[in-house]
Amino acid sequence: MSRRLLLCLWLCAPSCLWAAVLNVEFQFTPYRGDPAADSVDTVAGRARVYLNGVPLLEQAIAAQSVPVMFEAREIAPALWLPASAFGPGLRRGENSLRIEFEPADAAAYSAQLRWAEVTDAVQEERSDGHYAATNQSGEGQETRQGHGPLSFERRFVADFASDRPFHHYPPVDALSAADRAAILEQVQARAAAFRPTFDGVHQLLAGRENLRLADIKRLKCLDKAYAVGLRIVLPPVESIELLTFGRPEVVVRGRDGAPLFMPNDAARFERIKGQAVQLCAGVALAAAYPPQLVFVRTPAGRWEVAY
Repeated sequence: MSRRLLLCLWLCAPSCLWAAVLNVEFQFTPYRGDPAADSVDTVAGRARVYLNGVPLLEQAIAAQSVPVMFEAREIAPALWLPASAFGPGLRRGENSLRIEFEPADAAAYSAQLRWAEVTDAVQEERSDGHYAATNQSGEGQETRQGHGPLSFERRFVADFASDRPFHHYPPVDALSAADRAAILEQVQARAAAFRPTFDGVHQLLAGRENLRLADIKRLKCLDKAYAVGLRIVLPPVESIELLTFGRPEVVVRGRDGAPLFMPNDAARFERIKGQAVQLCAGVALAAAYPPQLVFVRTPAGRWEVAY
């Protein structure tokens, strides 16, 4: 190939050829209706999302009217999933996302999964007085029809993800009685950390993105939540699941996907005076006590929370 041809290709190739991918976004919607219309109705049900075979989240989807937008007839998402928000379980390189949807009824419906890469370059298009610009590429969609549960799976590359040490730990295929005891001991200690002086909770929250520990301490929202009788409780030990997937991660949650940590009485939040303090307590406790914990076994053989 001549140098002149190489230069021509360099100058004429679209800028997106060298654009870096910053994120991959997924949009999922189960619906009834005609996407050629201005709106469709979402289907009530429950969506379970798995990242690399490991449960990521579970969310109820309500029945409601949503718009169908643009020339591409894009259905507004019932579930919007940016890969940058998937957390530490996201691997640098190839990943898989699986969505399992279970409708609340047995009537026929359609479900659509859309995806697109978000890049650091803007692509512009001008033709016949029409102008469009986007920083998305690699767009695609898959639509299926059914009467009952439907499942979608999509592989994608996330070179923007952080490479974490536990990504390279050996897979865990089974847990011994000692493994289970060591993990449950940490889970119980985490729940018990919600008590004055809350140093244990502060340690759990230290360094969290989009969460200012200094404000939590200044507002004393954990103190005030405790003062109105709020406590963190666990399901009975026999109702706590420890799930392995042939990967380094071990998921700990309530049976059948129930939350691992719960307030003893959510109504007690209303007794906390001041909306700002209520919000502070809710955000802080949700961050410290998520619906599930993911443990990994270090090379030294110790179990620790990965996320």
